[in-house]
Amino acid sequence: MSAQKGSAFLLKIGDGGSPATFSTVAGLRTTQMSITGDAVVVTTKESGGWRELLSGAGVRQVSVSAAGIFLGSAAETGIRAHALAGTIAEYELSFEDGERMRGQFLVQRLDYAGDFNGERNYTLTLESSGPVAPVVA
Repeated sequence: MSAQKGSAFLLKIGDGGSPATFSTVAGLRTTQMSITGDAVVVTTKESGGWRELLSGAGVRQVSVSAAGIFLGSAAETGIRAHALAGTIAEYELSFEDGERMRGQFLVQRLDYAGDFNGERNYTLTLESSGPVAPVVA
């Protein structure tokens, strides 16, 4: 396996259609994805002093955070609309090797900032609602 460029790790937002068409969120400089899961402990006296976990149990979630320069694209406008309305939308993450993952996400946080002599920038945090799964071509 070879290294992959971070610039090819893209966040895309769906248009709500069926099937959905995805647009790249423009201007991003940083994109991060975290997959977490709650552990369900099933340790008993018979565990010999070792913790045991129940496979496949617990709640799993995917969090996405991103930061970039505000360009006023339609994708950015859509994210802001979903953040203000508290609605869930479909997003896609794509990687340089062609792998893609899709799921429903809520905009948990959207921040804008700008210095007097610099560009307007923004950061966002998305939290999954339901499964996030690889896209099978």
